[in-house]
Amino acid sequence: MKYTKLGRTGMQVSRLVLGTMNFGTRASEEESFAIMDRALELGVTFFDTANVYGNGGELGKGRGTTEEIIGRWFAQGGQRRERVVLATKFYGEMDNSLDGPNDNPGVSAYKLYRSLEASLTRLQTDHVELFQMHHIDHSINWDEIFEAYQNVMARGQVYYAGSSNFGARHLAYAAAAADKRHFTGLVSEQHLYNLLERLPELELLPTAQDLGMGVIVWSPLEGGLLAPGALSATSGRRAERAQKLSAKTRAQLSAYADVCRELGESESNVALAWLLHNPAITAPIIGPRTVEQLEQAVHAVEIDLDDATLARLDEIFPGPGGSAPEAYAW
Repeated sequence: MKYTKLGRTGMQVSRLVLGTMNFGTRASEEESFAIMDRALELGVTFFDTANVYGNGGELGKGRGTTEEIIGRWFAQGGQRRERVVLATKFYGEMDNSLDGPNDNPGVSAYKLYRSLEASLTRLQTDHVELFQMHHIDHSINWDEIFEAYQNVMARGQVYYAGSSNFGARHLAYAAAAADKRHFTGLVSEQHLYNLLERLPELELLPTAQDLGMGVIVWSPLEGGLLAPGALSATSGRRAERAQKLSAKTRAQLSAYADVCRELGESESNVALAWLLHNPAITAPIIGPRTVEQLEQAVHAVEIDLDDATLARLDEIFPGPGGSAPEAYAW
């Protein structure tokens, strides 16, 4: 495994993030334990979860289930908690909440304090390294939320603040507000980005780089469309998505499969390697359902894509033309 710093912080994280959304929904607790144990053996030490994970799938028992599974895994000891850089998120409403009118999606000091305490209980830990706002709240009060972050950081319950699904302008607003408070502010943004979704190249990625923020990528395989067999899938969510693809996208994925075949690498690993090649990207999130899928994905950090291959991928999946405004203005 390879490691890098998370944005401008001094904290080292693995170049792949273990995503846990499948834990308790598509992977049993036993399978989830095995995946996490193997992740540590392979050097994947950056784990990402959220308070709302655990709902849906074949096994889903409700929101919060995934954090509970991770907490029971930590409780086994063996330096499991000490070896993990743990990230979780808050924003959405939880099941069976007694909050009443405050049990709605959003960001506030109230929500941060209540969500953090509940997550720490489920995770059976006294802190999280990265506490992320799961989505932008357009009514966010930066003084309020940053004061709350500073308070929980002073207690040692949170080490760093992060965001997810924010726009470039929101990152700029946050940076300006943090600067006025002489506060570190947001150190990372978790965002959708992959070969099929390159719009972040216009504003989000350049802004994050300018601000010294790390970028964690969710859905690096675009829901499995950039994984082997996407066009031939016959069941499940991936098959449903494949059936709705345009002729243009199907042709792109077919050409992409040809390139990967020539490279002797899987489509999923080439997609991950393409992300890792970008200096703006800290790490993509992988969401294995089995130990085997985890082991296959880890190989991506060893793949070196040459300039000719990167050019071919740009031809197949053309981006917006670079960053704004030069991508569309003189």
